[in-house]
Amino acid sequence: MEIQIDSHTLKRAKQRGTNKQEIKDVISNGSTIPAKYDRKGKAKVYSFKQKRLGKYYKQKKVEVYYIEENNVIVTVTVYVFYGEWKEEK
Repeated sequence: MEIQIDSHTLKRAKQRGTNKQEIKDVISNGSTIPAKYDRKGKAKVYSFKQKRLGKYYKQKKVEVYYIEENNVIVTVTVYVFYGEWKEEK
């Protein structure tokens, strides 16, 4: 299915520390997460191991929210969280 990344999502991605490649990867390979307002959500944890805004973080979790219209995935927004998550088994 085609993925269309909205300009709002790209703006938020830059502010929050992710990019177009990670957004597409989350949609294609991430885990499904709950979403509101008839949207869908996916999340994926990435190794980060660097500083952001003066603080060191081991990982970052990227959450992408989107809708599906006419066989096209259209992103709504993206959130990025920094910290450490345990692997799901």
